[in-house]
Amino acid sequence: MSSELNELLARISKSWDAEFTPLELDARTFEILDIKNMKSHLDRLLAANAISDPLRDLPLWAKVWPGSLVLGRFLRKFAPQGKTLLELGCGMGALGIVASQYGFARVLLTDCNEEALEFARANLLRNNLGKIAQTRKLDIAAPGRFEGSFDFIAASELLYLDQLHKPLLRFLDRHLAPGGKAFFCTDAGRNKPRFKKLAGGKFRLQEGAIAISGDEKRLFNILILEK
Repeated sequence: MSSELNELLARISKSWDAEFTPLELDARTFEILDIKNMKSHLDRLLAANAISDPLRDLPLWAKVWPGSLVLGRFLRKFAPQGKTLLELGCGMGALGIVASQYGFARVLLTDCNEEALEFARANLLRNNLGKIAQTRKLDIAAPGRFEGSFDFIAASELLYLDQLHKPLLRFLDRHLAPGGKAFFCTDAGRNKPRFKKLAGGKFRLQEGAIAISGDEKRLFNILILEK
């Protein structure tokens, strides 16, 4: 285990009881940090009256969302070899970790939450992806001096906040390379037609759906924006 990973895990352990657990996907096994003390963490937030807006105040980043795995696998259909990928709202980093195995030259995982980035970086290092993929703090609503363009930009379950739609489209307009594509995966039950309508003013759109089976069948909406 690398010294960087050891340092990350030491910092994470000050707030979280987390351990690596296997995630099997496409005949490959990844290891992803799993939080064991989430209930006690939520109890502390409730006791401190620290939840006024659940979408913002709850640690929604602290789980592997199925849509991240769906979209991470979906990207392999678009000849990713040698291309660059930016993940927005990476959380645990599952999307970027899955996509990193498909030949991208560079993958950058971003989030506005520092704890999420620590978990994402730890997961990258644990899966020996630290040289391909990096992490960086990024707030879409206030991107500051963020620079560079990317062939692919991807996000899972990011469209639930309506107030992010316009800043997100401005960001895509600035940072999506000519001919590049942006991919958004959303559980069909949380689909946001408003975002698609706004995006149609600047980008060419494609839309589809992917169904997955498990304990229960789930349908995911895939929206592709092309510059």
